[in-house]
Amino acid sequence: MKAHLRPVIAAIAAVLLIAPAIPAYAQDVNLGTQALTNLAKLVRWQGVLASVFVIAATWLTLRFTDAQVAQLGRIFAERRMMLQKVNAFFRFAVYFVVIVVVVLLSFEVSTQILALLGGTAAVAIGFATKDLAASVVAGIMIMLDRPFQLGDRVNFGGQYGDVTAIGLRSVKLQTLDDNTVTVPNNMFLNDITSCGNYGELDMQVVIDFHIGVDQDVRLARELAREAAITSRFVYLPKPVVVRIKQVILNNYVAIRVRLKVYVLDTQYEKALETDITMRVLEAFAENGILPPAILSRSFGDFAQANGRHDPTPALVE
Repeated sequence: MKAHLRPVIAAIAAVLLIAPAIPAYAQDVNLGTQALTNLAKLVRWQGVLASVFVIAATWLTLRFTDAQVAQLGRIFAERRMMLQKVNAFFRFAVYFVVIVVVVLLSFEVSTQILALLGGTAAVAIGFATKDLAASVVAGIMIMLDRPFQLGDRVNFGGQYGDVTAIGLRSVKLQTLDDNTVTVPNNMFLNDITSCGNYGELDMQVVIDFHIGVDQDVRLARELAREAAITSRFVYLPKPVVVRIKQVILNNYVAIRVRLKVYVLDTQYEKALETDITMRVLEAFAENGILPPAILSRSFGDFAQANGRHDPTPALVE
């Protein structure tokens, strides 16, 4: 075959391959054009122009309403929260009404447009309520499994506080900083939740103190225990425990005095911690028990510790 005929033959082969797909492609183009034409027939262009003015008027109205609510909130400070709630409901109602008005003005209401809007709304609602449905299911599981109860003091996701409400969608925590934290229920299914009292009023509180390794550990232990049992916030029917452990603190050795005590009511947790800390620090100061420090030893210290009085270290045979 001559070389100059090869491009011609390739072009003919390409046409033969593409030719069967041309009618199908043309049919798809015709269907798309027909759909756009039908959609264009449903649009009322004069209504679209009117909808623009409706949206602009709505925006101005809401700006005016926000300004008035802010001004009234400054005048009536005690009613500010209520005014903001009313304004939020008003905005939601305005949005809903404007959407309905814009649709009625811009489109010819028919079975096709209703089907189109219904499908779009169903998809949007499905995506919007996906997390809500998961939270509702998780809320039911929380009520059945009961990992915590109303009024419990819990630690979740870095938030520490009391459970004030358990709903189908979320759990509300009142933190010790007096902040209300709302946590979706589905988050409790995947993360670890720590509950301090689980339905009881009393709860264990752990308080750590650190002293030097050369201090009187037994005396420090007794002072910490005495400060705990004499606090007016302690729950004495449960034991008061003091644990001693040698730890590394800031790259040097220290003695940790860990006090485990129960508070009579969870609401007094920080009051108990403050009361015991003040008592222990005062007792340590009165008895000369010092905090951790870096120690330096000499040969004389080593000899004295081994019962010798000479400054040279003992020889091991």
